[in-house]
Amino acid sequence: MTGDVRRLRRTLLHLVLAVIAALYLSPLVYMVVTSFKTREAAGSTEPRWVPDPATLDAYREVLGSADSPALRWFLNSLAAATGHAVLVLVTATPAAYALARLRFRGRNLLFGTIVATLFVPPVVLLIPNFLIVNELAWVDSLPAVIVPAAAGAFGVFFLRQFFITLPGELEEAAELDGGNRWQIFTAIALPLARPALVTLFLLSFLTNWNDFLWPLYVLLSPESLTLPAGLGNFQSANSVRYDLLMAGAVIASVPVIVIYLAAQRWVIEGISRSGLKG
Repeated sequence: MTGDVRRLRRTLLHLVLAVIAALYLSPLVYMVVTSFKTREAAGSTEPRWVPDPATLDAYREVLGSADSPALRWFLNSLAAATGHAVLVLVTATPAAYALARLRFRGRNLLFGTIVATLFVPPVVLLIPNFLIVNELAWVDSLPAVIVPAAAGAFGVFFLRQFFITLPGELEEAAELDGGNRWQIFTAIALPLARPALVTLFLLSFLTNWNDFLWPLYVLLSPESLTLPAGLGNFQSANSVRYDLLMAGAVIASVPVIVIYLAAQRWVIEGISRSGLKG
């Protein structure tokens, strides 16, 4: 009897999870389906889950438009998000290790000050960041969307939580073997922190990839736009072309899904070991 009850509970749990998964996935599925519809079918008020007839016209128009160079936007976003994520790792990793493993006066105060910046709304920094970018002559160039947010507090906080969990015996053994602090950091701490580093890289990549407001401020010419900003302008010009809008959304979603599927094992381990919960 007990076994039957457990099987029934497990079946009900799986059904509930399947329903929740269907609710979350249905907008994504309908987005993909709509991108393969004709212009008339995509604008119909009657929802259809199977495109009839299926066509690639929306993708051809999005990728082949001279006024809206979606492929150029895609490459700009890919370069900006990758460069931003790498720069986040370069700046956050040594800072987080120092705050987690080194003992120096004012360490807790410094860490508290860094964490306090997380409570500052990003929109408050738009004008100061723009003035700095303008002085550096970076307006309408990719460095304007790569550099300004690369030294954020979240990366330091996230990696510090991970470095704290590393056993101190490893560092003590390395010191007895004659290793200096830099060697300990590069040969021991970094390899052990690989899950957290991959997770932070992915989170930073997604943040930059999905950024919409800041690129609109600093990227002026159509050729310099990133994908979210470009698709925003594209939507303004094609407000009733749902097939084109869904095709653009699918193009923007593909790299995110591919990167997550490739790195999901590292992401799960990195988040679980850093002490963060969703």
